[in-house]
Amino acid sequence: MDLEARSLQPNVKAVLLAKLREYKSDLNNLKSEHKRLASANSNQAARDDLLESGMADAMSVSANQRGRLMMSTERLNESSDRIKESRRTMLETEELGVSILQDLHQQRQSLLHANDTLHGVDDNISKSKKILTNMSRRMSRNKWIISSIIVVLIVAIALILYFKLSK
Repeated sequence: MDLEARSLQPNVKAVLLAKLREYKSDLNNLKSEHKRLASANSNQAARDDLLESGMADAMSVSANQRGRLMMSTERLNESSDRIKESRRTMLETEELGVSILQDLHQQRQSLLHANDTLHGVDDNISKSKKILTNMSRRMSRNKWIISSIIVVLIVAIALILYFKLSK
């Protein structure tokens, strides 16, 4: 849940992370209260059993106590196993989350580098476009100049021929 909350948009992320912290603290409080009550209940049960032993038959009370003690021990062991399994799952999930975050960071760096490279290429294309435009203008101007010179030469040749042939 923590990993999912961190990957959301900032405005939603803050609210969810606050709730998550609140839930975690509630869970820790409940665990500590459970431990406190379990130890208090086991002490109370042991005390009641000792008091009952004086009042009832020693054998039946001892067997009853032993049975309840075995049941309590079994439930405690099951709870401990579930807590250990939950803790192991939590650690695996956290490691996976850290790994994913590292991968995302590397991908972000790659994208930023590609973006910078793209901007550099875009700048070079703009410069090339300006150079080609200037070359095109010069080429067009040179065509006009050459065409003008050719026309002047043709007119000059025509005039020379006219004066030569008219004499």
